[in-house]
Amino acid sequence: MAAAEQISGLTAEQMAFFKAQGYLLIPGLLDVQRCAEVRDLMWDALPENAALSRHDPSSHVGPFSEFDQDHDSLHVREGYRWLNRRLGVHPAVVDLVYGTALTGIASQLLGDTLREPVVNGTPMGSRGPAWPGGPTDPALGTQGARGVYCTLPYGGKAREPDRCHTDGHPFQLGVVALLDETPSDGGAFKVWPGSHQRLFPTFTLRYDQPRIPYYDHLPSFKGIVHNQAYLSAIDELNEQPPIECWGGAGDVVIWHHRLAHMAGHNYSNVIRQAVLGDFSTTSLDTLRARPPQGDMWADWSKAMQQSAETYSDAFARQQRLPGATSQT
Repeated sequence: MAAAEQISGLTAEQMAFFKAQGYLLIPGLLDVQRCAEVRDLMWDALPENAALSRHDPSSHVGPFSEFDQDHDSLHVREGYRWLNRRLGVHPAVVDLVYGTALTGIASQLLGDTLREPVVNGTPMGSRGPAWPGGPTDPALGTQGARGVYCTLPYGGKAREPDRCHTDGHPFQLGVVALLDETPSDGGAFKVWPGSHQRLFPTFTLRYDQPRIPYYDHLPSFKGIVHNQAYLSAIDELNEQPPIECWGGAGDVVIWHHRLAHMAGHNYSNVIRQAVLGDFSTTSLDTLRARPPQGDMWADWSKAMQQSAETYSDAFARQQRLPGATSQT
């Protein structure tokens, strides 16, 4: 564990805010030197003849050229997205995401034995590309973090509206950790505060969701099935502004698994570089198919269950919550 990591855990106010809003910004949580090491791994994974060059900022503007594109589900370079899922099980990434700082917070929130990552295990995407481009859920078999996810600058691309979603695979707590400076409007993770409480009861299952299998002779439908209550809620959330989780290397946002979110659009001149990971408990297998009715925190720690969701205006402003008003 690096000395720069915070290891004291969350305060009662931080836990209360997370419970009420479904996300929590934690500046400076992770060691910046470790973040730099992971950035090095990302650049080193590019082919030697790639047009994208670390030391030529003019080459960083997307989209990827046809020459640099790669549709490998373990190392995607397509459009403006650069996803290295192989690195999700690399020792340096596992150490960064599942080190003492974040694991301690996850234990504090979830209150049960955490599923442990496997160094050099099976990375996300090992069984093929994600829907809608492929027939499989990319999270199948994942034994580490999701990987290092980058977004190239959009350059002169026209601005696009923000559109939220939720993730399909079962987990309980998500984390996005910035590996380098990410300015506002620079592709940072975006969240819709409080949306976890709105969306949780619209799901059929507590931590999972029904899927339609993929058949070659029946190609029109495949993947996740959403009901009308969920779709209507997403439409309404898309009319509301999200919170943008910009920041510097080592800054982290943790988020509830039913929180609406998106990868931000990158209108800056720098590549958004982040590592994404999930936390779940060993009891998730027995919990995931239960109905979502009742207390949505019943499976979390006693401290989370007992939290009064009370926080100050000052803290809410630190969390970039618009129109911050104390919760009582």
